[in-house]
Amino acid sequence: MRIATVVVLIWLIIGAIAAGQRGYYKGEAESCAGVGTIVVTVLAGPLNYVGVNPKVTDCELPQPSP
Repeated sequence: MRIATVVVLIWLIIGAIAAGQRGYYKGEAESCAGVGTIVVTVLAGPLNYVGVNPKVTDCELPQPSP
């Protein structure tokens, strides 16, 4: 169990580094698509370095009920 936890943690750290190298942390994420792109980039982890470039282009947040 400890090894799996360490592997997942390293995976997410590598994804966070990749997002930083792409400049996703500069400024504010102006839409849910911007936040979504950061999240999927972090989740993709090391796959970012073998050509995966995940992006979220369209998302809709639920609206509050009246």
